[in-house]
Amino acid sequence: MESANPLPADRRAPAPVRLPEAAPGYRAILAAHEAALARGDSGYRDPFTGLFVMTAGYLWSRGTCCEAGCRHCPYLDR
Repeated sequence: MESANPLPADRRAPAPVRLPEAAPGYRAILAAHEAALARGDSGYRDPFTGLFVMTAGYLWSRGTCCEAGCRHCPYLDR
């Protein structure tokens, strides 16, 4: 996931429209996301649904928003 343009710190957390702080499991989801970012993984398994979720770092490395509604899209306004 190495990128010439690293993910800005303010783009690590998901936009509230994609994952509100009141969402069940919010803290566990953020922990799974941060662990995946630290390992350099492109994504992680959601701790509740088991679905694969792409990290903000991976999405940032793609260079543009794909308009697919990604949970950790770093291109959304915060």
